[in-house]
Amino acid sequence: MPKKLLLGVEAIGQAAVDAGISGVYAYPGTPSTEITEYIQENELAIERNIHRLWSANEKTAMETALGMSYAGKKALVCMKHVGLNVAADAFVNSAITGINGGVVIVVADDPSMHSSQNEQDSRFYGKFAMIPILEPSSQQEAYEMTRFGFELSEQTKLPVMLRITTRIAHSRAGVEISAPIAENKIALPTDPRQFVLLPAIARRRYKMLLDSQDVLLGLSEKSVFNKLNKTNNKKLGIICCGISYNYLTENFSEQACPFTVLKVGQYPLPKQMVYELEENCDEILVIEEGYPLVEEQLSDYFGNGKTIKGRLDGTLPRDGELSPDLVAKALNLTVPEHAQTPKNIVARPPALCMGCGHQDLYAAMNEVLVEYGDGHVFSDIGCYTLGALPPYQTINSCVDMGASITMAKGAADAGLFPSLCVIGDSTFAHSGITGLLDAVNEKSNIVVIISDNESVSMTGGQESAALGKIESICEGVGVDPAHIRVLVPHKKNHDEMVQIIRDEINYNGVSVIVPRRECIQKLMRDKRANRKIIKTDCKS
Repeated sequence: MPKKLLLGVEAIGQAAVDAGISGVYAYPGTPSTEITEYIQENELAIERNIHRLWSANEKTAMETALGMSYAGKKALVCMKHVGLNVAADAFVNSAITGINGGVVIVVADDPSMHSSQNEQDSRFYGKFAMIPILEPSSQQEAYEMTRFGFELSEQTKLPVMLRITTRIAHSRAGVEISAPIAENKIALPTDPRQFVLLPAIARRRYKMLLDSQDVLLGLSEKSVFNKLNKTNNKKLGIICCGISYNYLTENFSEQACPFTVLKVGQYPLPKQMVYELEENCDEILVIEEGYPLVEEQLSDYFGNGKTIKGRLDGTLPRDGELSPDLVAKALNLTVPEHAQTPKNIVARPPALCMGCGHQDLYAAMNEVLVEYGDGHVFSDIGCYTLGALPPYQTINSCVDMGASITMAKGAADAGLFPSLCVIGDSTFAHSGITGLLDAVNEKSNIVVIISDNESVSMTGGQESAALGKIESICEGVGVDPAHIRVLVPHKKNHDEMVQIIRDEINYNGVSVIVPRRECIQKLMRDKRANRKIIKTDCKS
């Protein structure tokens, strides 16, 4: 088969289609978004009519994939690391139910928080759930591990996690692909109680999960993705996990690495290889992207008998993304001057797009809120979060998806007046509805502003699950229709927006304001796409 030039996320999407999936389930979240987008445009996926629409959130994605697995077919689930928090209930329990058709869960971690609110390491979730974890060091391995992940899932009858990071996701390389295989046929579980986690059944299945751990360890010891390369240098042994292997080898591009290296791509951690490395060296350096998961395990293995270096002892920084330069410093190698970032380069802060409706919303809110002082507006994850920065400085919180409404309610419960929140249309559908229901049930005195730009704009303009439904959803959970106010956020409507915000602050109860104006970026993309269609029609 020919090579394709693919991003890591594209390699995963291609591999999943080639592995015979019948569906991909995901919620957009950088750096995982393009996996689903690639499958949506893939010719074979279109030909096979593979399910490839977006889910409302990561929990529904995980649960729907389990439903496809129940029917005997293979399913891919994609999310970013913080999305796994949302999916955690179904994710952890899926290890106990096990699978029928293969399930691979791709989780894209974001070290250095390029577009995230934390840099948690998803390997800890996989270890906690006691399922196999795969971690590629290259785009080629991302492809191979995805295909292998479905085989491993059906072999072990467990879901498999594929953990990637931003650098793997968004860098490009030539990838050799293999011939696609057919989709599974529908086949229901042989055990009709497999997915029924009543306590008596769950206890039995949990014992099965515990009993499988030795099998998973044995598979990891024999895995082609785990390799121990020995040298005669007894001073230092290195354990590299996933992409960190690249950071090491880039420092030895013109010569072989002089140290004994254990390259880890499949978990659980291969103990025998680790012990063999330990016997061959005086000290161990652990290079892993994210939290010190392996480094902490080594402390348990060796106690105080071996010097272990890594993120915990400061040899590598405890936070942020690794790089070849940081690895070079850990090895006491000279970092070339041309490889260092010039000190006079200053990062440009993110900003709302010119013409964005959020700008006009914040201008109106600020005019009203000057009467009350600072500290009255809660928010969460989306383009509108930039309202925390100058020149707006309107919002006062950003914790997680949907936390705007619930934090506003909690502040109102504490006696704060006024208590407002700003949430986006997609985030509202993702995890804001239940918070609104709490507020309605308790008649909380809050103003909920659902800033509707009719797309998931921060991740590329995907269609929001709430498109065309916001008012009916709000009315359905019990908001008084008289206090569901829709407006167009535009400079020409400034006075109207100010008056509506002021009126709803003075209403004692739950108000919903919906400023609706299409995302300017999506509008321009749609116009370009329409021009292409018109040109094509004219030529034909």
